Amino acid sequence: MKQNQLDYSFPKGFWWGSASSATQMEGAASLGNKGPNIWDYWYDTEPNRFFQGVGPEHTSKFYDQYKNDIQLMKETGHNSFRFSISWSRLIPNGTGAVNEKAIQFYNDVIDELIRNDIEPFVNLFHFDMPLSMQEMGGWESREVVEAYVSYAQTCFEFFGDRVKYWFTHNEPVVPVEGQYLYGFHYPALCDFKKAVQAAFHEILASAKAIASYKKMNLGGKIGIIINLTPSYPRSQHPMDVEAANRADLLFNRSFLDPSVKGTFPEELIELIDQEGFTPVIAEGDLETIKENSVSLLGINYYQPRRVKAKEHLPNPSAPFLPERYFDYYEMHGRKMNPYRGWEIYEKGIYDLLVNIKENYHNIDCFIAENGMGVENEGRFIGADGMIEDDYRIDFYKEHLKWVHKAIEEGVNVKGYHVWTFMDNWSWLNAYKNRYGLVSVNLEDHYKRTVKKSGKWFKQLSGNNGF
Repeated sequence: MKQNQLDYSFPKGFWWGSASSATQMEGAASLGNKGPNIWDYWYDTEPNRFFQGVGPEHTSKFYDQYKNDIQLMKETGHNSFRFSISWSRLIPNGTGAVNEKAIQFYNDVIDELIRNDIEPFVNLFHFDMPLSMQEMGGWESREVVEAYVSYAQTCFEFFGDRVKYWFTHNEPVVPVEGQYLYGFHYPALCDFKKAVQAAFHEILASAKAIASYKKMNLGGKIGIIINLTPSYPRSQHPMDVEAANRADLLFNRSFLDPSVKGTFPEELIELIDQEGFTPVIAEGDLETIKENSVSLLGINYYQPRRVKAKEHLPNPSAPFLPERYFDYYEMHGRKMNPYRGWEIYEKGIYDLLVNIKENYHNIDCFIAENGMGVENEGRFIGADGMIEDDYRIDFYKEHLKWVHKAIEEGVNVKGYHVWTFMDNWSWLNAYKNRYGLVSVNLEDHYKRTVKKSGKWFKQLSGNNGF
């Protein structure tokens, strides 16, 4: 395909690649002197919570097969790849002695990526709190914040000479929701006050890590990856609009504003104070957050959030949840991914990007995750043994059209990473939904096969458009 036949061309140097995380991809959960994290522990104590009883021990075996996997990344057109470092692999007790085997592993992965002209993007925290740190209170604990900053510095020291793109957190709102509100991450509490403290400490930890990175003059960029879910009101009735605003405030702006602007929204502070959930803030914390905003924003987008005004008065004695302020609204005629139960709304990605341009200094950003999980993909295997996932190619194309429009309108979008490179383990859902450009056959020694979407992605990257 010649360049002039493309309908959608992207800027020179655009990042094409995928994203992953340590716990979901590495496997080797008890090998190489790795310490346990909360997922290892939860699976040991309550394996019934995990889909078909599949835990984090083996996941997709990247730890053993990274060289072959990086060749497959090259084969699928990656010029960049985001992975996370496992805190409990690098520093098994969360603080103290560094694990030499982990240093070796991550050095090897980084060097292998660079040898294959794939830019390493490294994320420091992806839901995988070391068990020793969780026992101290996890993100509720000030000591854990300091331990995280020390862990981040260790990463910068060992890998910062080659890694030029760093991220402090992936989706920091998710551990808050999972651990403290909705029960899908260990320890599955329902405590809004602890949720607020944990959220504040995540932002503080991010800012402190950024401060450390800047001091080291390593010449790279450091940012954060936030899952942004645009909140759409059912109607323009003032109560529906207010419901959408509250949802946006609690789920999006709570992390976006302090990360990019260095300040929390006044409206959020008032709401938290009024409900009696003000976090403990030490002297100097707000200045640290103010002075250490991000230089690059990763945006994960999967689905919209549609809301309406409350239909009924909430139970005043029930645990406080964000839904105290809104109800979810199911729009008639919405397009669905039935496997995930998620709406597919491609324009949402454009609305988010325009918001970044208009309200967040048009900061350099990129799509850090966008993807489609489908069950039983074996149904779509063609005669040549390849999964013909045209639905996934269509999903990417329709989102990329809106990303392209945002770029044409001046949004500083630097790249597009899909979730994910190969089918991986997905927390409580284990291998229920597959997202990869490459399939992983668990029954056949974790055999990798490039899907039709993987071959398409190589063309996309090679042409810098479609």
